[in-house]
Amino acid sequence: MVSTNKKIKVALAGATGYAGRELIKFLSKHKGVEIAALTHGPGEPDEPISSTFPELTGVCDIPVLDTSTIFDKDFDCAFLALPHRAAMSVAKPLLEKGVKVIDFSADYRIHEKKIYEKWYEVEHTDPENLRNAVYGLCEHYRDEIKNADLVANPGCYPTSAILPLIPLLKEKIINAENIIIDSKSGASGAGRSKNPAFQFNEVNESFKAYGIFSHRHTPEINQELSIASGEKVEVTFTPHLLPVQRGILSTIYVDCNSDFPLNKGGMGVVNLSNEISNAFKMAYGNEFFVRVKSAGSSVELKYVANTNFCDISFQLSGNKLIIVSAIDNLIKGAAGQALQNFNIMFGFDEKEGLI
Repeated sequence: MVSTNKKIKVALAGATGYAGRELIKFLSKHKGVEIAALTHGPGEPDEPISSTFPELTGVCDIPVLDTSTIFDKDFDCAFLALPHRAAMSVAKPLLEKGVKVIDFSADYRIHEKKIYEKWYEVEHTDPENLRNAVYGLCEHYRDEIKNADLVANPGCYPTSAILPLIPLLKEKIINAENIIIDSKSGASGAGRSKNPAFQFNEVNESFKAYGIFSHRHTPEINQELSIASGEKVEVTFTPHLLPVQRGILSTIYVDCNSDFPLNKGGMGVVNLSNEISNAFKMAYGNEFFVRVKSAGSSVELKYVANTNFCDISFQLSGNKLIIVSAIDNLIKGAAGQALQNFNIMFGFDEKEGLI
């Protein structure tokens, strides 16, 4: 852990994306941070970040330079808001210089090199750091994050699915088979894409599923749920595109284990709803950024938008359980969780810069 008596110098590669914009807003009000460098991708102009995002005028007017210049700067930690493939080529030399790295891409999230290469269709050129990377789901890997040099910031869809499911799988309350995750995301999840499919006229007044059986967040979800369950988990995950700017709402369908009372030491009849509530309370009762609602309550995107919160609700009928979670895809699903990871790594209060 680094002392917080001095300001930590940070760099952000990929500053001109939506997640980059959100992170700059948070970093600008963080008491222990100095933004030392901002970079952009190929073909973008060298100009102040406030030229790209005018709302940052007077807040952050640092010039944004090509990512190749990042290696010439002096800083303690780098946030990499870069596409997969590009991130690993930047992370490796920074780590060799002793810089701590928080990577937004998928390059270090998947533990097994072969699985990464299957889903992302590219060779992983940094397998050593892949083995050493810590998955940055703050509420479950806090101790590992504290001592990490490289944190793989979780994906937005996986965050919305994994947070509600881990406690129930660990307590053996739900069946690890037949988990169905139905997720809907705002259009900002595609980034500042020039793809017409994500432009306003195409998204507005429409709603569609995409990436059926092929979305690249699937192996990440399977990996983390398998760790929690202690057995292989393969979910059915279907993402949808909502005609809104931001937010993810995931509706998750699971079966409760019929032998759950036996797993509780032969207790006989138990109040399953109470046990579910207790599992969530045990996991998140002391977690500021995860808010679990009482049974039967609802969660909505508007109550998590522009925040680092994950809201969770559930409803039980017999042994059928439906869980609903909501996050802001750009914040708890990207920039906010990255800063929460940074705060853990450098010994700050986890809420610093985020509220």
